Amino acid sequence: MATSSVSRVPAKPAATSSLLSTLKAYFIPFILFSTSLFYQLIVIPRAFPGSHYDVLGIRAHSSIEEVNQAYEKLSSEWDSGVEVPSTIDFIKARYAFELLTNKIWKRDYGLFSIDEQFHVIEKAKEQYVGRIISEIILPLLETISFDPEDHAVDVINSENFLSKLETDKALLIQIFSPGSTRCAQFSNKWKRIVTLLDGVADTGVIDLADVQLATYLAEKRPAGPPYFRHEIPALVAFPPGCRGLRCMSRYDGELSVDSVTDWVAMSILSLPRIRYYSKESMAQDFLLKSKPHKVKVIFFSQTGERATPFIRQAAKNYSAYATFAFVLWQEEESSLWWNMLGVESAPAIVFLKETGVKPVVLHGYVNSSLFVDIMEKNKYHVLPQLRSVTSKELGCDPRGFSRAGKDTKIWYCVVLVGRYSKELNEMRETMRRIQETLSNDRDLTAVDQDLPSAPALLALKQKRLTFTWLDGEAQKSYCFFNINSENRYETCGPMRDITDTAQLFIVRYDWNDTEDVGKQPTSKFSELYNVETDPAAQLVAKYNGSNKIEQIVQWISEIIKDGDSKNLPSFKTRTPELVPEDADSSWSSWSEGTVGPSRGLIHRVKSFLNKVHDYSGDPRVGPFLLLAALISFGSVWFKRSQVAQSSEGDHSSQKSNEPERSNQQTREPDQSNQPNSKDATMRKRRTRPRNDLVPPSMTDVDPKDAYQAEFSDSDTG
Repeated sequence: MATSSVSRVPAKPAATSSLLSTLKAYFIPFILFSTSLFYQLIVIPRAFPGSHYDVLGIRAHSSIEEVNQAYEKLSSEWDSGVEVPSTIDFIKARYAFELLTNKIWKRDYGLFSIDEQFHVIEKAKEQYVGRIISEIILPLLETISFDPEDHAVDVINSENFLSKLETDKALLIQIFSPGSTRCAQFSNKWKRIVTLLDGVADTGVIDLADVQLATYLAEKRPAGPPYFRHEIPALVAFPPGCRGLRCMSRYDGELSVDSVTDWVAMSILSLPRIRYYSKESMAQDFLLKSKPHKVKVIFFSQTGERATPFIRQAAKNYSAYATFAFVLWQEEESSLWWNMLGVESAPAIVFLKETGVKPVVLHGYVNSSLFVDIMEKNKYHVLPQLRSVTSKELGCDPRGFSRAGKDTKIWYCVVLVGRYSKELNEMRETMRRIQETLSNDRDLTAVDQDLPSAPALLALKQKRLTFTWLDGEAQKSYCFFNINSENRYETCGPMRDITDTAQLFIVRYDWNDTEDVGKQPTSKFSELYNVETDPAAQLVAKYNGSNKIEQIVQWISEIIKDGDSKNLPSFKTRTPELVPEDADSSWSSWSEGTVGPSRGLIHRVKSFLNKVHDYSGDPRVGPFLLLAALISFGSVWFKRSQVAQSSEGDHSSQKSNEPERSNQQTREPDQSNQPNSKDATMRKRRTRPRNDLVPPSMTDVDPKDAYQAEFSDSDTG
């Protein structure tokens, strides 16, 4: 017979199990108690180090006279030999004396805990280690002062602060102190920042001497005076429309011109960054990917710096008209850019328009106002495209007015329409030549007025005539509305066959005052379906001649002559809306990725970490943790005491019932071995739990005097 041995794991001793249970129960109170001790003994002393007043043995915020008296007392003790200080103690006392006897430094230290030259103590410790006091070069601190008025900056105070926020521009503020070395070093950078932000954001400085306003803009913590987290100079910014601290942003980066201006442009103004391109990526990544209806603006830079804020603001404002790029100028590539674009040197700006049009090149630096004027003159192609964003500016919208102004009653718009094709490009070149032919800055003479092209010349000079072209595929509804002929599918909508035909038509707009609107005839469709009509009546004439410039000019002049002199019929209807063009991917990417300063993820994380850091220095945290530890300890002890008492009561009752059970088993030894099945069944029925949901019945329980009655007519017997 095979035998199997079973190995038994020894049970844990009762004492060990009880100890582990106790440690597990009191784990949280122990952690809270340990944290409170760590906080009180380590964190709080570091958060509230000794002040310079403590070094001199005087109370906080003592006057300058009291500081002098305290230092003279220490000096007399040192000179008399009563007390010989160490080099470190002398450096600390001397530093405190020089700091607290300077009015500006004392004010900044007492009100905002600013101590920007504290590193001098550590530097002196290393420099004079092992030396005697007489070898220490005094004074330890370098006194510096500057006047902001000498730097032509806008000073903001409590009186004009609210008025600065009422403008529609962003506001960048520097909080400074005239006795600060860092502020003096930053002054030249601030002048450059102010220049770069000119026209984009307002700027100003606030002196810490304006205690009320400086305290309002300072950061607050649960305990202690207001402070500036990165000391001074401190930079704060109010976005456009911001009127309070909730939407104000604080700068915590490097104090450089590029970093500050980029922060204002990106975080405060939500302006795009303009990418730099090399000679290899310029054609592939910029020229080919830009929309053909937009002007390409290329900046050549000598330094490789980021685009200035006013250029980035212009890039955002003119994103519907132009795309922007930067190129770093290198002498070895100068011949390439000269042959390609006509650029001689940097800095330079190049405007690339339609194919076949000579680039517009401007050399030299430009300011914000000059650049806006340049953009206004060059935001269109020579022959501009009729789009949803340009129709009213070009005077080709029946819901708008003429380029000549709101007082002009009749004006014209010559439109070349077609799909992108070789024929369309050839016709665009023809229309550009016609426009150049009719464009003439000199006054018309009597000889000019006798020319066949005189009506067109005069209308163009009066800004009552506009030349433009339309994408027939993208604007098919507008194209079908104006080209109502059998061959319209060769011009409008998607391509159906290999035929692409560019067509030319002119629209005569007739603006009527409100008094004459009821007299103006409307189309049958508008009357039948009660469709809202455009304010200006229209009359469309289609050109069916050759592509010769002279013939087209003569046709345009005849239309204008008849339209101005004759009472031509025109109808008011509802012109189809021009379809908005898709934005460039380069612009949509930055617009989707740019987030406001108060809602950005990085801003939220930094704010949370700053709040945690501020509350870590709150002296109330330590006692609160100790109180939580005591409450937790008492709660655990009370629960464990109740469980112990309950278990002891159950154990004693169990012992008292054991003799009664043994006596009962002695009296009836045979019944347990020979159970009666009938009695057992009845016992089970009686001991079965009742359903509380079923109401009791009179037949559930037998009365005490009940018996079985026998009937005389029973079948039994």
